[in-house]
Amino acid sequence: MKRKHTRYLLGTIIIGLCLGGCSKILQETPRSSYTPQFFQTKAGIIGGLTEMYANLRNIYGQPYYYGTNEVGTDESTYGQTLDGNFTVMDMTGQGLISSTTSRTDAIWGTSFTNINTASGVIQYGTTAGVDSSLLAEAHFFRAFDYFLLVQTFGGVPLDLGSGNLQFNITPSVSSVRNTVPEVYTKCIFPDLIKAVNNLPMAARLTGTVTKPVAQLYLAKAYLTYAWWLKNPNKIPTYPAVTDPRVDPDGHNSQWYYQQAYNIATNTIENPGSFGLQPTFYDVNNGANDRNNEIMLYADHTQTSAQYNGGSLTYSSNSTDNVSAWMQNWNYPAMTSSDSSTAWVPINSVQRASVQGYGRPWVRMAPTVGAIENTFADKSNDSRYDGTFMTVYRCNMNESGLSKKYSKLYNANLMPIGEGDAVVTFLDTEPSQTIDYSNSVYKSGMGLGVLPNRADFVVGPNGISRLVFPGLWKISNYRTDNAGTLGNPNAGSTRPWDIDKFSELFFVAAEAAVEGASTTSVTGTYSNDGTARGLINILRARAGMWNFSNAQNSAKVADNSAAMVAATPATITIDYILAERSREYYGEGYRWFDLVRTQEWANLASTYQICGSAPGDHTLKTSTRDIEPYLYLRPIPQGQLDAMQVSDDIKKAYQNPGYL
Repeated sequence: MKRKHTRYLLGTIIIGLCLGGCSKILQETPRSSYTPQFFQTKAGIIGGLTEMYANLRNIYGQPYYYGTNEVGTDESTYGQTLDGNFTVMDMTGQGLISSTTSRTDAIWGTSFTNINTASGVIQYGTTAGVDSSLLAEAHFFRAFDYFLLVQTFGGVPLDLGSGNLQFNITPSVSSVRNTVPEVYTKCIFPDLIKAVNNLPMAARLTGTVTKPVAQLYLAKAYLTYAWWLKNPNKIPTYPAVTDPRVDPDGHNSQWYYQQAYNIATNTIENPGSFGLQPTFYDVNNGANDRNNEIMLYADHTQTSAQYNGGSLTYSSNSTDNVSAWMQNWNYPAMTSSDSSTAWVPINSVQRASVQGYGRPWVRMAPTVGAIENTFADKSNDSRYDGTFMTVYRCNMNESGLSKKYSKLYNANLMPIGEGDAVVTFLDTEPSQTIDYSNSVYKSGMGLGVLPNRADFVVGPNGISRLVFPGLWKISNYRTDNAGTLGNPNAGSTRPWDIDKFSELFFVAAEAAVEGASTTSVTGTYSNDGTARGLINILRARAGMWNFSNAQNSAKVADNSAAMVAATPATITIDYILAERSREYYGEGYRWFDLVRTQEWANLASTYQICGSAPGDHTLKTSTRDIEPYLYLRPIPQGQLDAMQVSDDIKKAYQNPGYL
């Protein structure tokens, strides 16, 4: 994966995708540019809105952006296939994060393009005579993109060239950043409030935003801004503001925590069509995509390359959904034997377009701490099994090997066939010592052997940059494989889940921990409204099983009582962060969670993992240097290069600490 440097400047006319509407789904039609006149018709409004939904594909599933939000956290580090786009984010001596190495350039130009489109719809849409609910969708997306930007970069420009929050058609060679409180109070909060007040409870089309979605984002924005005002660890912001930080509307952090709590709990009580799936497995099962727990997603499809936003047969496009491949180890390189008497290597697990397999990139790997500590309970809690691919099985029927072989031979030269385990990532370290020498049974990847087991094994302490459980939850799922390996090198045609109904419980619980007054929550998800009560709704659900990925079979179990009993009496921010990681591991939330709560340096400064060579299963500790300035990402170099201003002004535009 090669880097591409892009020049862009705030204030240019939008070049992008204009999309028309239909009765059921969003229809996409290419268009080169937008004008004010275009937005003065209902067709133009629909086209601009549809572009905003399509634009989500430019961000979510984009591998570089995904890597910036996972690598360098307590969840993930870089993998064996060294790519500078990922290793530099680890902050362990692999290079410095800078304006040219940070891949948050993936969202800067993309988000501002979308913001300008939204401003065009809002500014000119009233003359088109459209319902206010359509304009509310544009208000939502303008706030959505500004919220993404302000969390990432700090203060950003509200004026793209034609005035604050105005549709810009005038090329500009300069830019001025607003402060964080200005971005929140002048745009994000007002836009989201308009969206909440004017969006319907039922979606206009499949996947379009509704009142509960806007409420979730307003609650998240209030929560994040409350933390920013509180600033418990004195993390610097930019552009600089007074210390202590002051809200222009005269509220303190507690007021915003309370608002976050009130809105989140109100939405839980009045969810519209949204709700929790019965099990964690159901949330992420590809056969159950677009379920009622998913509140916002970047959509894809296996039926059309145009509407998928990328090739259906090979990953080749920046809008392809390929993030799942980044933390996918090279499982097809491991070998079994086609002989029962000598090791004659043969690839018994081949790339397949089924959930948990797909294309391996090995750019990222889970930390051992995430496997052992975050997911310490692998028996009662279904979320480990519903997150990771821990057993890789022989697919000799799909690959065609069964036409030549009736069986293959694996560890201890024991026979295996279709669907049998070739390697198992163990839940705990066994009492017997795992033989990783590969002196006889040459797995090709330095996998371990235990007596009387046909499958190779890797213990939790043997997780390495080369060999690790892959991410099942976000992996591909297709129904057009027709009993073959399918198209495993294509990007995933699944939607990328951006936000889930479950997050409302976390937002309310976090606000409660920070002092928001609590009240009982009524309705389907009734609880006492405390942080513990809210979290236990999700923990009880996590104890419910209807399928086991590891066993590849139905598993009916109700461990909800044990899960609730194990919840601490006192909930802390660190406990909420651990629960969020169990719920959302590998989904791109983690950097934002650690930065918002200012716990990044506390929780991610060290991690353990084994090396990159086959057979290296010796734990090593790595130390990260997480300086306070890193809590903001650098302004991308492409923006600075496009500004025709003095070097001093460019330097002042950049976040402090970056080159």
